[in-house]
Amino acid sequence: MTIRTILVDDESLAIQGLQLRLQAHEDVEIVETCTNGREAIRAIKTHKPDLVFLDIQMPGFDGFSVVQGLMEVEPPLFIFCTAYSDYAIRAFEAQAVDYLMKPVEEGRLADALDRVRQRLNDKRQVQEAEKLREVLAEVAPQAMSDFASDDDAPASNRFEKLINIKDRGQIFRVDVDSIERIDAAGDYMCIYTADNSLILRETMKDLEKRLDPRNFQRVHRSTIVNLSQVRQVKPHTNGECFLVLESGAQVKVSRSYRDVVARFVH
Repeated sequence: MTIRTILVDDESLAIQGLQLRLQAHEDVEIVETCTNGREAIRAIKTHKPDLVFLDIQMPGFDGFSVVQGLMEVEPPLFIFCTAYSDYAIRAFEAQAVDYLMKPVEEGRLADALDRVRQRLNDKRQVQEAEKLREVLAEVAPQAMSDFASDDDAPASNRFEKLINIKDRGQIFRVDVDSIERIDAAGDYMCIYTADNSLILRETMKDLEKRLDPRNFQRVHRSTIVNLSQVRQVKPHTNGECFLVLESGAQVKVSRSYRDVVARFVH
């Protein structure tokens, strides 16, 4: 898999430095370099790259203006590269894969590219599955019954591995596997890990779509639990029970969600 890449920076030395660091990654192909935002928009629309390394502070169109200028086309993945830390929150709100500080460290660059590879792989697998569905529907509609729906057979690559959470003026990148439970309060979610709790502005319904249902299940109208964090099931009255989590926290399972814990008691 080749990652077709454009570099955008008004400083030629910054572009040269990034080119040198990217030489260690054989799957990265630099198809164009740009020195300002207007050039970047034209190049992105022309080359349709997979990835763009984008400086933020540039004369004329800054990095965020470039992103806004691509709203009518399918955008590539973006990694912002900048000498300023002040824009991190805006960068992640713009759905950036990562935010690298100049001079770019090789380790951070490698981590960012790993995330890019994962996202591109997920995207291509979804596209291949959709193409297969279209072919089956046209030439062999009876075979569609053998092609499991997303709800019946969820593919793990469809779901989030990391969730960006803006809380208290900071961006936290939370490993989904580290989440113990999630409690809902209106349009806000309280995300609990073993050593932290964070507030995410999102509905329970939307958040559920981002989490693998084989690991995350609702056990109460307003609570989702990571089943891999469950260490004990404690029966309670009226058909209810408590789940004891890895941290020692206990979560009540309401009667209407009893089937969720069946795997633990049989």
